[in-house]
Amino acid sequence: MMRSLTLKLTLAFLLVGLIGSLLVALIVGLRTRSEVDRFLSIRDRTILLNALRSYYQTNGGWQGVEQLLERTAPLDFYNRNLILADTNGVVVYGRRPYLPGRQLGRSAIARAEPLRSDGEIIGYFFFVGPPPIPTLSDPRWAAESALLQRLAVATVLSAIGATVVALVVGMVLARTLTRPIRELTAATRAMAQGQLDQRVTVRSRDEIGELAQAFNQMSADLGRAIQVRRQMTADLAHDLRTPLSILRGYTEGLQDGRISGSPHIYQVMHGEVEHLQRLIDDLRLLSLADAGALSLNRRAVDPRALLERAALAHMVQVEARGPTIRVEASDTLPAVWVDTDRMAQVLNNLVANALRHTQEGEIVLAAREVEHRRIVIEVRDTGSGIAPEDLPHIFERFYRANPARTRESGQSAGLGLAIARAIVEAHGGTIGATSTVGIGTTFTITLPVALSPETHAGPQTTSAPVQHTA
Repeated sequence: MMRSLTLKLTLAFLLVGLIGSLLVALIVGLRTRSEVDRFLSIRDRTILLNALRSYYQTNGGWQGVEQLLERTAPLDFYNRNLILADTNGVVVYGRRPYLPGRQLGRSAIARAEPLRSDGEIIGYFFFVGPPPIPTLSDPRWAAESALLQRLAVATVLSAIGATVVALVVGMVLARTLTRPIRELTAATRAMAQGQLDQRVTVRSRDEIGELAQAFNQMSADLGRAIQVRRQMTADLAHDLRTPLSILRGYTEGLQDGRISGSPHIYQVMHGEVEHLQRLIDDLRLLSLADAGALSLNRRAVDPRALLERAALAHMVQVEARGPTIRVEASDTLPAVWVDTDRMAQVLNNLVANALRHTQEGEIVLAAREVEHRRIVIEVRDTGSGIAPEDLPHIFERFYRANPARTRESGQSAGLGLAIARAIVEAHGGTIGATSTVGIGTTFTITLPVALSPETHAGPQTTSAPVQHTA
């Protein structure tokens, strides 16, 4: 069984070329033979008629014309179906049923052709049945036969040459077409062996070129995903190691009697356990989002109520840190169809981030309706802002704009914004951010407006698929 695509394509091109050459040779051969026969027939008919005119002019009549026709080559061949009559329509030379001496009827004279000499009709002639075709094996047509043989040889040689050219062109085209596929196969096998940094050359803009571009994109995305996964594993190990080390130190000290238990020690240990619990809960939420199994208990909610809830939840921290917080939203905004607790988790995360980076100024929670029946929710602050090189990555898991900063409660793992994006996308919305260093940051959430009350009859629990980009 043939497994080489190059061989298959080469044989396919060869077969097409061979069939085409054979068809051309056959058609040319038949057409050439037909045209030669037609040429000979016209030529010898002309010879026959010229001989008859000459005979009439020489003898002044048709007496004895049968001797001319039957003893002169090639006239003896073409006279077999000839019927010749004088100007009165009396047959002077013919075959059954038109024997010499018979008077032609009007119908016979009507289909006969006049034979003229110097513009004067000297008789009538026609052929009974189709004109005879010469046999090229007859020595009298040796030149014509040789011509046909030479044409046949030339046609065969041309067909062979065309087949050879088809074979060569087929091999070149097959190798050209399969070269990118061979490169893709080699690169794929290398990736299967763990060499993920594979690239192939894009040699065309056709479907194979698009396949090569898609492979390169897949390889780049896979490389980035592997790098992100490695970094995520390292960050996760670091975030787990710190509380575990603290807990291990305290438990070993308590076990050995080097330290004695106290409310402060128990409070520290409890705080580290809570940190581990939050980290595990965050990872579980993201895994559910990845699997499309994030449960949402949706209901129609007033956007202003969501913002006021988030503002009240952070009022104590706002008063302690210095900035002010306010809500900008109309009471007449249409409701959004969301899970209240999940969206509160998103807004709380964004407000906490704003408080962390805003020492003075204000934090604004705003909502407005835009076209296409969507609600835009904004969390704006006048804080330190985010550097341009960090802004595209802030929603990635375990990403820290400042890796050297000290670990803060609930934010050490760098999962807050990744979780926010997962929840918003599970609601069919989008989340993004704009920022200017030294001026502030704005997080924008876009959510669809809730449908009519008849459509949403009470709370609904769904599992929403989420698509994440690295």
